[in-house]
Amino acid sequence: MEKVIKKIKIKEQKSDFNYWQQQPYEKRLEALEEIRQQYHQYKYNNAEPRLQRIYRIKTPSR
Repeated sequence: MEKVIKKIKIKEQKSDFNYWQQQPYEKRLEALEEIRQQYHQYKYNNAEPRLQRIYRIKTPSR
């Protein structure tokens, strides 16, 4: 199989909006989750994703 590469100017690049609008929501969510995981690995150096915890200390009222 021969590899083919086509260079185009960024202004000539077609939008992929129509492609994603035609995909079922499951596939769109799957792609979004993959992007989110890649971003998390890039931003946080492969740290385990966790929920943020907020601690509040209540002082007794007098």
